[in-house]
Amino acid sequence: MDFAERTVALAMKNVEEGGRPFATVIVRGDEIVAESPNRVAQTSDPTAHAEILAIRAACTMLGTEHLTDCDVYILASPCPMCLGALYYCSPRRVVHLTTREDYAPFYRDDRRYFELDTFYAEFAKPAAERRLPMVRQAHAGAIEVYRRWQALNGER
Repeated sequence: MDFAERTVALAMKNVEEGGRPFATVIVRGDEIVAESPNRVAQTSDPTAHAEILAIRAACTMLGTEHLTDCDVYILASPCPMCLGALYYCSPRRVVHLTTREDYAPFYRDDRRYFELDTFYAEFAKPAAERRLPMVRQAHAGAIEVYRRWQALNGER
C-alpha cells in the first residue's frame, strides 16, 4: 500500500465532508496501525488534530505510549502541539507530504494568538514576551504532586 497516497486520500475525503485539510496515517511495518483526519471542525475540539487523534488511537491499539517502531505520515509539517506529541511518542520517522509554505496560499488558520507564518517565532520567545498572556502564580502545594509521584514511582 502507498501510505502517502492513503494520507492524501484521507485528507481529501475530510475536506469533501466539511473538515479541514489534514490527515495522519501511522504505520508499523507494512500495516496501518491507526489513521485519522483532522476533526476540529466536526467536534469543536481545537486539539482534534489528525496527528493527535491518530497517535491516541495507535498508542491505545498497541498498548504503549512509545511508537518507536512506527512511521507517521502527515499531510503537512506539524503545528507545535502536534510536533510536541510526535516527540513524546517517538516514532521511527515522520514523513510530511507538504510544507506550511507550500499550502499557505490556499489555507489560513486564523486564531487570536496563532498565525501559521508567525507562530514558531512566537513560540520561541520567552513566556513574558509572547502574545498569549502567561502569568506564573506560585503555589506551595504544586510541587507536592511531583514529590508524591516520585514516592509512588521511584526514580524511573
